[in-house]
Amino acid sequence: MATYVVLANFTDQGIRSVKNTTQRAGQAAEMAKGFGCEMKEIYWTLGHHDLVVIMEAPDDESLSAFGFALGSAGNVRTQTLRAFTKDEVGTILGKLP
Repeated sequence: MATYVVLANFTDQGIRSVKNTTQRAGQAAEMAKGFGCEMKEIYWTLGHHDLVVIMEAPDDESLSAFGFALGSAGNVRTQTLRAFTKDEVGTILGKLP
């Protein structure tokens, strides 16, 4: 499974109902499973982003489909980063000439 870091910000709709944010996080975690993805950790943060989520997915397409479904609910906008472990980067570096 590939690892991803998802940076999220509340939309106007999402912040208006912020009291439900932990419940929505649980619902999002369940939704993710339907796409073969897993929300490993979720953090509510101070600063530029409201949430940081660590996710695993079988491939980019599965995570993208989940992201589209999550975004269509209208509560958050996301930015996704593919994260590589030390071993994965070692394999990537091994492909360099």
